[in-house]
Amino acid sequence: MDYEHIVYQVKDHILTITLNRPDQLNAQTRRMHAEIIAAADQWDADDDVRVVIFTGAGKGFCAGTDLKRNSWGNSKEFVDEFPPTFVNGIRRDGGGKLVLRLFDSKKPMIAAVNGAAVGVGATFILPMDVRIASENARFGYVFTQRGIVPESCSSWFLPRIVGITKALDWVNTGRVFPAAEALKHGLVSEVVAPDQLLARANAIAREIADRTAPVSVAVSRQLLWRMLGATSPHEAHEMESQALSALTSQTDAGEGVRSFMEKRAPKFTMRPSVDMPKSYPWWPQPEFKGRVD
Repeated sequence: MDYEHIVYQVKDHILTITLNRPDQLNAQTRRMHAEIIAAADQWDADDDVRVVIFTGAGKGFCAGTDLKRNSWGNSKEFVDEFPPTFVNGIRRDGGGKLVLRLFDSKKPMIAAVNGAAVGVGATFILPMDVRIASENARFGYVFTQRGIVPESCSSWFLPRIVGITKALDWVNTGRVFPAAEALKHGLVSEVVAPDQLLARANAIAREIADRTAPVSVAVSRQLLWRMLGATSPHEAHEMESQALSALTSQTDAGEGVRSFMEKRAPKFTMRPSVDMPKSYPWWPQPEFKGRVD
């Protein structure tokens, strides 16, 4: 796919995805959804990519869904290229499809929120592994002010990240809040000066890219996310045992021990594109269970 609404740049094992509609504050379109999903397929297949950073061009990060009819794209040609998905007569939430693809990523993701992040701009960052913000960032789960409900699987993610009380506050009021409040309640882990945002994101990405085993990271991030829904620690024990059994006999585990003993940087060689454990993925792949009233 040719990217028009995002910029895809890889340098020294770090991929930077820039939402690239600055004149619209990077408001999302169906095309942008499709491009990010295509980008996820591309980065998962590219073992040169170790970490992914998301940011926005210009002053905004993402001002939600582009509500302008022409920008969203309703011409026959546009709909033919980016058709909506229906299951049992129910149209699937496009933001939800995007978030589920990010959730399944083999590569860790960092959101570097440089400006306003509202609506889907505040929800599609939730499955990312690290979220940091500029002092200029603002967040808003504004759905109730638009007469709709949270989307992009945020009713699952947001309470798990910030707790149910704060999630209800932000969603029920639909108010826009500053980066300092996002930091206080754990939506982001750091707030930095605007001119330091990308440098800090790259520093975090560099630590992952230079010091960790790619296959280990891919499995570990899924263990942590998936076990949020486990009913008991027994499920975590079973999945961790399978992963440990598969990986401890592989080359990266041996290199991890040797590099530690020899006090040198590790040189991991296993590749997420081909070397994932046979038990991966261990979770079911459910179909969308829609219904018609």
